[in-house]
Amino acid sequence: MPGNDVPGNGRRDNNLIIRHIVLMRQFPPRRIVCLTEETVETLYLLGEQDRIVGVSGYAVRPPRVRREKPRVSAFISADIPKILKLEPDLVLAFSDLQADIVSDLVRAGVAVHVFNQRDIAGILAMIRALGALVGAAERADQLATGYEERLASIASAVRPWPKPKVYFEEWDDPLISGIGWVSELIEIAGGEDILPNLRFQQAAKDRIISPDLVRAAAPDVILASWCGKKVVPDKIRRRPGWSEIPAVHRDRIVEIKSPLILQPVRPR
Repeated sequence: MPGNDVPGNGRRDNNLIIRHIVLMRQFPPRRIVCLTEETVETLYLLGEQDRIVGVSGYAVRPPRVRREKPRVSAFISADIPKILKLEPDLVLAFSDLQADIVSDLVRAGVAVHVFNQRDIAGILAMIRALGALVGAAERADQLATGYEERLASIASAVRPWPKPKVYFEEWDDPLISGIGWVSELIEIAGGEDILPNLRFQQAAKDRIISPDLVRAAAPDVILASWCGKKVVPDKIRRRPGWSEIPAVHRDRIVEIKSPLILQPVRPR
């Protein structure tokens, strides 16, 4: 692991955190709105769920969140008046895809922290940074360290079989390969990502690929998670020339539910 003082390595950047804290009305913030599900789950894991006053409509973990917290947003849209009525000290958002929501909230005088994790190091940094933001830095560090140790244990496991070549499909039209942490998790689990260089492309549009590229790579396993849309294996099988791909020929097409793999939170 890189040194602890390097931003983006899974440890918190205190200067970055302080720049956001000074904008808050209250520290630690007592009233938090989460526009994506990963910050909701992390706050529950840290025992800080009482700070949450509003959540994304996609928040499903833990299951009790559906009963306990009002829903105020989808992913790229939000009920701004509803959020403002909740009088949040802080709103937590994710990536440039929520830039319009963030802009509206900032204009309304609301403090916003935008996370942008794209790989495992970024996920662990998010956990630690969020813990620091709510005054639970030690618990957050313990949580993240536990995940680091668990991943290291999985990665070091002895596997007597050759590494299967794996293609991960994040979207079906156009074909989009997996985000960075997905590629990393494939390798940690003992597979070989057929498109490892694309893990460094943060935007989905930069991970668009041709069907011929997948066919030429001849993956042994196809993992599919179509961003919340149900995967249709027959649609994959019917693609021209794909019947000769080992994963298709041997019926090794596996759907992974999007909340389990595409939610940018903790390694599972």
